Amino acid sequence: MSGSSYLPLVAILRGVQPHECLSLGHILVDAGYQMIEVPMNSPRPLESIGLLAQEFGQDVLIGAGTVTSVEQVQAIRAVGGRLMVAPNTDAKVIRASKQAGMYTMPGCITPTEALLALETGADALKFFPAGLTPPAVITAIRTILPAGTLVCAVGGIDGSNMAAYMMAGCGGFGLGGSLFQPGISAEAFKRNAETLMNCFISLSQSQESQP
Repeated sequence: MSGSSYLPLVAILRGVQPHECLSLGHILVDAGYQMIEVPMNSPRPLESIGLLAQEFGQDVLIGAGTVTSVEQVQAIRAVGGRLMVAPNTDAKVIRASKQAGMYTMPGCITPTEALLALETGADALKFFPAGLTPPAVITAIRTILPAGTLVCAVGGIDGSNMAAYMMAGCGGFGLGGSLFQPGISAEAFKRNAETLMNCFISLSQSQESQP
């Protein structure tokens, strides 16, 4: 399965502990998620990524977020991670990620960064933080991007603003605080996961049915 074949909804488990990542992973996979990110500033992130990759890596794109160095890219790939999500546009990190065969989603906020990321090999663009790139900004930037570019909004995304970003041209999202926060109960996490997934699927189907 190629990166473009995965449902573009990234579950961000910032702050997850290794001992809980598999139970949360099962909830996500059961809810339909196909991309799971453990940010590098989480406790023992490589351990969690390795566990998730071993359990779900054949069917789900597992990897890291907040990736800021070539060394981190290499460490993530070494434990089985195949997803690289960065908060910024760093050509060295993007190239290293692509050379390692990883699905690469760097962060950008300006047309210059967006075009540089694509030129360097990015598979998708992460507009982050979404609060600084409201729908009107993404609509404008999309006009200068190559057709078919996957644009994802990340940072403060929930069921209340997903529709506006989709109308602006976002094909995917990164879900952080609206999905997971350290200490959340399994029941609350499952509810969040299902609610956000249902919202995304409903909006996607509605958009596809429009002439």
